[in-house]
Amino acid sequence: MPIYAYKCSACGHAQDVLQKISDAPLSACPECGQATFAKQVTAAGFQLKGSGWYVTDFRNGPGGAGGAKAGADSAAKSDSAAPAAASSAPAAPAAAT
Repeated sequence: MPIYAYKCSACGHAQDVLQKISDAPLSACPECGQATFAKQVTAAGFQLKGSGWYVTDFRNGPGGAGGAKAGADSAAKSDSAAPAAASSAPAAPAAAT
């Protein structure tokens, strides 16, 4: 459940409230009782850092960063498999003498 910051515009009382997303916003200030209690816009409590998705995320799905990386991996595998495929091809029949 997210924590919402509320502030009363009449008396200045500020309070953090743990609420469900589906709960109606509070409007009555617990200090002065007026209907001037409103949600404040606050910064997120977490940061996303790094280069993107992990390799295992959305591995079989189309598109996205994981899909692009998986495509690059499969291309590298096909490049390394090409010489092996060429060497495993049957040899040309020897000329009859």
